[in-house]
Amino acid sequence: MTPRTSPFMHSLSRRTFLRGLGVTMALPWMESLTVWGDEAKKSTEPGSQAPVRFACLFAGNGFHSKEWWAKGSGRGMELGKVLEPLTDVREKLLFIRGLYNEEALKGNIHSSQTGNILSGAPLASGGDIRSGTSIDQLLAQQIGPQTKVPSLVLGCETANPGVHKNYSMLYSSHISWSSPTSPTPLELYPALAFDRMFKDDVSKTDKSVLDAVLEDANGLRGKISLADRTKLDEYLTSVREVEQRIEQAGKANRLQGWRPTLAQPNIPRPADGVPQDIDEHMRLMCDILVLAFQTDTTRFCTLKLNNDHSSLRFPKLGVDYMIHHLLSHSDGADWLKVNQFFVQQLGYIAKKLDAIQEGERTALDNSLIMFCSSMMTGHHDATQLPVVVLGRGGGKLESGRVLDFSGKPNRKMCSLYLSLLDKFDVRPKSFGDSTERLGEV
Repeated sequence: MTPRTSPFMHSLSRRTFLRGLGVTMALPWMESLTVWGDEAKKSTEPGSQAPVRFACLFAGNGFHSKEWWAKGSGRGMELGKVLEPLTDVREKLLFIRGLYNEEALKGNIHSSQTGNILSGAPLASGGDIRSGTSIDQLLAQQIGPQTKVPSLVLGCETANPGVHKNYSMLYSSHISWSSPTSPTPLELYPALAFDRMFKDDVSKTDKSVLDAVLEDANGLRGKISLADRTKLDEYLTSVREVEQRIEQAGKANRLQGWRPTLAQPNIPRPADGVPQDIDEHMRLMCDILVLAFQTDTTRFCTLKLNNDHSSLRFPKLGVDYMIHHLLSHSDGADWLKVNQFFVQQLGYIAKKLDAIQEGERTALDNSLIMFCSSMMTGHHDATQLPVVVLGRGGGKLESGRVLDFSGKPNRKMCSLYLSLLDKFDVRPKSFGDSTERLGEV
């Protein structure tokens, strides 16, 4: 194996790219491995900052047509009744009006509006399956290998079978796509999601920086010059010193480099099976999302609260006479009650993340939590989509605002996704049907 393809080089490059380890080390230029010098110039990420996370919560069938709104800014922001559960976190909320997904207008039914909600890709009809890679999976493919689990894809309702009006119902059941032909496997069981996070062997990225370096450094020594071995020893010594300082700072409750606030679960493993009550099911999935971010097990998650064309009922809300899909065709008090129940799940996640301090910011400040549906109302209106983003993206997103793109030339959902990808330093020239960012985001 040549030095250029040494596993140590790849490992070390990956470790310096990680922002959640509390270490930023410029790799020493070595005459034996000139590629290291090039890599060092690119390593500018501050290791003392917590990583940015992304989550998408999806609620099918839209919302109450008269009560999805926001106006004003900051603590003075007023929220419609659907969004009232977010009042306590409205300063960290971005309400976006007027965006749409052009491809979703072609079928004008649930499945054709949902299968590309996170990709903007054209959907195959006739019962075939073809969409596009979703934003969460693009991030998982680019950055996910830095954590134990590249992404979590959670759901609270089983997939719809069959074909409806020439489109596969698979589209109405999946918002996360690993490739244009592969919806990402959906985990409906809280216990299995928990096991995936914590039952596997600790991955390499869970080791200390020094342990990760030493594993491959010993194999590298015979491939570099004597002078470079001295540089390598100096580098390893400096890594050890930094790790010791971090450990001491942690014992003194001071932050001198970021580490997850939890090293292991602080909630018990959920019981096997799917909870009988949807409120318990959703709350468990919300807890798992927060726990995944808090332990840095993953940084990317989608949580599908229900399907588009949903059959959920809500006996605990006193709304058990009609399934969610049929209820969405009304604008009555019960529909509003169900809407608020869904938004309460978002508020629960936001408040829990906002209570986790990570240096000068909270875990919510270091996250981007998008809440959306694939139609504005249950009448299949997808000419504009309901979108809320909570969090500040590690300080890269100005929150406490209302943005209205109605009537503007660029109002594509995929333009929003390009802007959000920038917050993770993932900068494709195009995504879905857009090549232009939203300048205000």
